[in-house]
Amino acid sequence: MSNVGLILEEKAADIGNFLVGRLLPFRQKRHVGPFVFIDHMGPTKLKDYENLDVGPHPHIGLSTLTYLFEGAVMHRDSLGTKLEIKPGAVNWMTAGKGVVHSERTPDYLRVTEKTMHGLQIWVALPKELEDIEPSFVHVSEDKLPTWSDENAQYRLIAGKFREHESAVPVYSPLYLIEIKAENDFNLSIGKDLYGESALYVLEGEIVDGGETYGTKQLLVAKDAKLCEFEMKAGTTVYIFGGDALPEERFIFWNFVSSSSEKIEKAKQDWINHKFPKVPEDDDYVPIPPAQINARPSGGEKKD
Repeated sequence: MSNVGLILEEKAADIGNFLVGRLLPFRQKRHVGPFVFIDHMGPTKLKDYENLDVGPHPHIGLSTLTYLFEGAVMHRDSLGTKLEIKPGAVNWMTAGKGVVHSERTPDYLRVTEKTMHGLQIWVALPKELEDIEPSFVHVSEDKLPTWSDENAQYRLIAGKFREHESAVPVYSPLYLIEIKAENDFNLSIGKDLYGESALYVLEGEIVDGGETYGTKQLLVAKDAKLCEFEMKAGTTVYIFGGDALPEERFIFWNFVSSSSEKIEKAKQDWINHKFPKVPEDDDYVPIPPAQINARPSGGEKKD
């Protein structure tokens, strides 16, 4: 019997001049554990005149996690951070009460052909930490736990799993695990998972309950403790989840909060240029006109 409770196909989304595949949120599933938003960027081949340019934009109430497979991104934020992220490392920015950042192709790559490929993830903060001071942490590739067995290679990008703990300073119990299969094998890790759990197939195929699932499919488990499936050789999956937060979250544009009033204040503060500035990047990304009067999504009470 399959443990797959929901099958979601990656859907296209536009982030300025870059098309991405959106994994969360979906109408059928607003979040998995504390994970409220996941974009799959690329893989995209960019010409020498094409670049990633996401100008300064604000966040509240969440932490962002950037993880690249290919390419490079220059991160700048209102804390004064200026740092290039490359494949295998993690950028972890906690917005708390409010932060502004930009993400652009580094200067040395702006006139060459390049590839962009990676994940952009939002993790909601616990209610009592939504208004903490913003912060930024860069975790290099060698600080992420990795291990292997005769069938697969594993990397713990964030959180805790078995005896492993990532150096990414998360604020609630969660996990984000990369698994690359070298051979066909049956993977059984449910006893080590907790909370809600989902699986994204980056490439290759998995088989669960006699059904085959492939690239760009997101599978949400009925029960994380029953997470068992067959991985085909050459397959890469990302298993993520954790303890669900007690309260639902409102999401509007780049803001996440347990309070719609806080989101409305953040909206007005951004419109009135009351957020801090990003040094060396004085661009400004306005709230899309079509969203100005939109109501935040989510916010329903749990049963």
